[in-house]
Amino acid sequence: MTVYNTFISRLKLNYAAGTLLAITAAGSLILFAPLNLPSEEYYWLSGVLFFSICVMFALEWCVFTMQVKPIRNCFAKEGGSYSGLQTVYIRTHRLPVLAVKRILGPHLFGLLLPAAGLTLWLIYIGKLSIPYYYVLLASIGVIIVAGMHALLEFYLTSYTIRPVLMELSSRSLRLYGKELSLGGRVLLSIRRKLRWSFFMIGAFPLLLFSLSVQFRMGGKWMDIDSSYWQWAVYILAVGFGFAFIGSRLLTREIVLPIQHLYEKMAEVKVGQIRSGASDLFSDEFSRLVSGFNHMLRGIKVQAERNNQLLESYFATLAAALDARDRYTAGHSLRVAEYAVEIGRLAGLSDEELQDLRKTALLHDIGKMGIPDSVLLKEGQLSDEEWERIKQHPVLGEAILKRIEPADAMEPFLPGVRSHHERYDGAGYPDGLKGDQIPLFGRIIAVADAFDAMTSDRPYRKGLDEDKAISILEEGRGTQWDPYFAELFIEAYRNKRVKKQAQ
Repeated sequence: MTVYNTFISRLKLNYAAGTLLAITAAGSLILFAPLNLPSEEYYWLSGVLFFSICVMFALEWCVFTMQVKPIRNCFAKEGGSYSGLQTVYIRTHRLPVLAVKRILGPHLFGLLLPAAGLTLWLIYIGKLSIPYYYVLLASIGVIIVAGMHALLEFYLTSYTIRPVLMELSSRSLRLYGKELSLGGRVLLSIRRKLRWSFFMIGAFPLLLFSLSVQFRMGGKWMDIDSSYWQWAVYILAVGFGFAFIGSRLLTREIVLPIQHLYEKMAEVKVGQIRSGASDLFSDEFSRLVSGFNHMLRGIKVQAERNNQLLESYFATLAAALDARDRYTAGHSLRVAEYAVEIGRLAGLSDEELQDLRKTALLHDIGKMGIPDSVLLKEGQLSDEEWERIKQHPVLGEAILKRIEPADAMEPFLPGVRSHHERYDGAGYPDGLKGDQIPLFGRIIAVADAFDAMTSDRPYRKGLDEDKAISILEEGRGTQWDPYFAELFIEAYRNKRVKKQAQ
């Protein structure tokens, strides 16, 4: 509760300072205006102000209590659910905006309505001799001061809630091992926040000064020449225009580099680590961009290293599998090369080609679960042994599913399982047909068949490449996908022609 008590104390201190400033500014518009009122009327005005302040405090205390109640309840008891902590975490983030609503709601109208109403009533019954329009000017002044107070309260509360947010996050990690986060949710955009802040900082003091001038002039303003009012309106229009345009220019100056960095972060989030952020800024954002690009270069180096390690990992697995049988040594690497060649001819993206290569390297990983007595048998396999061999695509999928993280292996599972399916539906293990067979499975089937036919086996010598190509050509549309088989056949023949030409 120490953090909560400190938090409440600071909120009260901020509120007291802001309220004192607001009351002093608003009250001075009337109490220190040259009204030349008898002492008794000043007492009446002071009484009206005192009563209105009491109403304001009463209303605002009720609203303030409701706003901080969820936070108080959370700190009053240790524990609570993670979802409950997350709700309080979001509520705490909302407090600056709630503070503005509190200032512009019960704070403003709790003071303004009783004060204006009682003052008008006292004028009506003859207890006060001030003009009615003074009440209007004072009311406008109170609204302006309340807006300035709300601005200060927003930024003071934004600073004050940070220890509470840190304590809530620490409690969540301690109890549930999870961090509290908005998850990128924007409760109040920086563009909107800055525009209103800059505009109010520029426009409200100008308005407040204009009102104070009207008070100081008393009733003399009605006798002033119209040219004066034209000049006054012109000055106000220039002031408001400058505040309006300036607020947008300043906001754009701050938001633009943030937006640029946000776009680059979005690219990194989806794995597109290409170029860094452009150094278009000469202020502190230049240092921020430089730091971001330095971090990005580190991520890029680490990503490239991880990719190299992953490639080595896949190649090592394939080599370990091929090493079981000297007759199939290098089979997985050659199948991967053929498959990537087909994929490139088919127009697959670089990312798809990388996944295809890894799938091809691991397409026979399931044979690790087949006993040597079956896998390395030199004679003809029995029906039972052949059925065991036919299970290697399923075993391969099962092996890859055990590797963590599971989503890292997910792109390779369909191709590993389906690389022995036939285009006519007579393959295994699922008897898929045509386009039902996953894309990688149809490509690898062509590459695997060609290398198997051209490689030596214990029971036969490898076929001539031209003969293997002829068999692929005959099996288009029955055993193999006709499109991918044709791509491979055409590529082989084009290479053959080029070699002969040389």
